[in-house]
Amino acid sequence: MYIEKVKQGTIIGTVLAMIISWDRNKSILLAIIHGALNWLYIIYYYFFLKESK
Repeated sequence: MYIEKVKQGTIIGTVLAMIISWDRNKSILLAIIHGALNWLYIIYYYFFLKESK
């Protein structure tokens, strides 16, 4: 259940980053790069910024 919500949230975040990038730059290449960077930030957050319990 929790994993599905995380997956949906990351997909929405990736798509949103790509849409905003396209709207701003009108470049497919930049939209793809921004979508990929969104995933890199999620990985960075998971390993370095999450609160320890």
